[in-house]
Amino acid sequence: MHPSHLLAQLAALAALLLPPSAVAQDGRIPSLNGRRVALSADSVLLLDTYGRTVYAKNADDERPPASLVKLMTLYLASEDIQRGKADLEEPVQVSHYASLTPKYRMGLRSGTWVPLHVLLDGVAIASANDAATALAERLAGDEAAFVERMNAKARELGLAGTRFTNAHGLPDPGQRSTARDLAQLTIRLLEDYPASRTMLGGQTFVYNGRMYARHIPLFNDPGGVQAIKTGFTREAGYNLVVSAWRGGQQFVMVVLGSRSRSLSFLEAKKLLHYAFVETGLEPPDERSRQGWRRPGRPRRETIER
Repeated sequence: MHPSHLLAQLAALAALLLPPSAVAQDGRIPSLNGRRVALSADSVLLLDTYGRTVYAKNADDERPPASLVKLMTLYLASEDIQRGKADLEEPVQVSHYASLTPKYRMGLRSGTWVPLHVLLDGVAIASANDAATALAERLAGDEAAFVERMNAKARELGLAGTRFTNAHGLPDPGQRSTARDLAQLTIRLLEDYPASRTMLGGQTFVYNGRMYARHIPLFNDPGGVQAIKTGFTREAGYNLVVSAWRGGQQFVMVVLGSRSRSLSFLEAKKLLHYAFVETGLEPPDERSRQGWRRPGRPRRETIER
């Protein structure tokens, strides 16, 4: 048996033996200081290190995933790299079709050759749709064939509420997923291909003399956040997947349908604080002792859709 699968089974057994965390289902976090904290996002799920639900709100509702689709694109790319079917340093020629993929884009030009690792950074950090299309074409010949692989892998991973129609997440009425499925996909991506943690934890990369950067406050506050993927379309709202490590424990959180980018980060921070308190990693009054205040207007961010 593969070691990672054995660990997963042991974790599942431990989850049955340990007392369950508190679960909220009504859009409000149970009180930490006498007041209940409401979350406005349409769908939310927070899992602890054993895969148990700490907080859930409409976690099984099917919603447009936006750029969180790229988590599956990264999964299949990582799978092919591990199997020797693709190489990080190999050059990939950008097709005319890929160069025309709607924004957000890196601005890849038709006919140019781009290292595969740059395309991966473009997908994970810049959330670039043209990079996702070019990567899909390299791995499967064309985007349609790659989408077939995406859906086959979704079935294999048990993502029953997920259907993919493209490699990047631009709006399509047939493309749907759930917070629970996206949490499971994130867990499998980080567990099966640990190098993806570095990709999703990256904040900058340089290609062709241009620096691509994303500025996400969750990387520094509340601490422990090591992997993030965001997504946005008008249909989906602001989506967010976060994986955080604190005290040897991993938490995975999915927030779908926030009204603004800054609000998605603020509510994610609230949830992580709640998780840390629930597991005894942080005292309930830590924020008040540190003079915590509601954040002011956030600084305008760079890329990331």
